[in-house]
Amino acid sequence: MISRDDGNSDEQDKGMAGMSLNGATQVLGIIGHPVEHSLSPPMQNAALAALGINGVYVPFSVEPEAVEAAIAGLWSLGIQGFNVTIPHKQAVMSHLAQITDVGKAVGAVNTVWRVEQGWQGTNTDVTGFIAPLKSSHQDWSQARVVVLGNGGAARAVIAGCMMLGCADLWVVGRSADKLQWFAESWQDSPLQPTIQTGLMADINALLPETTLLVNTTPLGMYPHTEAAPVTSMQLALMPAGAIAYDLIYTPSPTQFLKLAAQAGLQTWDGTEMLVQQGAAALEIWTQQTPPIEIMRQTLKAQLNPA
Repeated sequence: MISRDDGNSDEQDKGMAGMSLNGATQVLGIIGHPVEHSLSPPMQNAALAALGINGVYVPFSVEPEAVEAAIAGLWSLGIQGFNVTIPHKQAVMSHLAQITDVGKAVGAVNTVWRVEQGWQGTNTDVTGFIAPLKSSHQDWSQARVVVLGNGGAARAVIAGCMMLGCADLWVVGRSADKLQWFAESWQDSPLQPTIQTGLMADINALLPETTLLVNTTPLGMYPHTEAAPVTSMQLALMPAGAIAYDLIYTPSPTQFLKLAAQAGLQTWDGTEMLVQQGAAALEIWTQQTPPIEIMRQTLKAQLNPA
């Protein structure tokens, strides 16, 4: 685990101003492809500085075919821990020595750290995803939730919806084979969700009774910022007061959320999810209480520069 460098008061005194890199600096990071858009580095670096830790959090762009080599390299380089983003949240699992029950239940990992046996992984996306949903105080047991996409992020959404008591769960994608695999892959999960699947071509029939529409696809994220997973006409089919929730946090708002707002829907982006999942990861790495408000304000400043 990363610990505070109590032997270097000069470094600690810098606080939020940042810390100098030196031979004792401990390294955290994030792997993904693409990863250039990620705002986790400024958010996590502000948190490390606030905690008085001589550490740095950096992005690593890793192409899908290089995941195994990258993870071995991170270990050899002494990296203390890392986050995992699209498209590696499932692929990374076969290269870990241990996976927590939460990670196994979800079937995807977004947070990894060192243990004696090797890398250990878990999923903090679930905590991040449900944070704003819990604060809305809705009765989610009566809600229809439609999830767009069937990758690692969708798995965290399904797990979170199960924890909220959602019973009417739909996963929509473009490939019938991938959707079938997604549904069947939960058979050994302790969550045992009842998932119904549908093709994007048939989504119009679901939307009039949908309370929560969640985008877990990369459509709308850099570099495809003008893309959206559904059209304005489709969003107009949803009932008044329904929620469009995009896990993407940059750009904000995404094209999906712009169209949803024009349709009169509530719109939520992935900002608070990023803060909460990042705080949970930081607590694992440091064993310290994360400075959540500093993380939140740093992220907001990045998204809305003066």
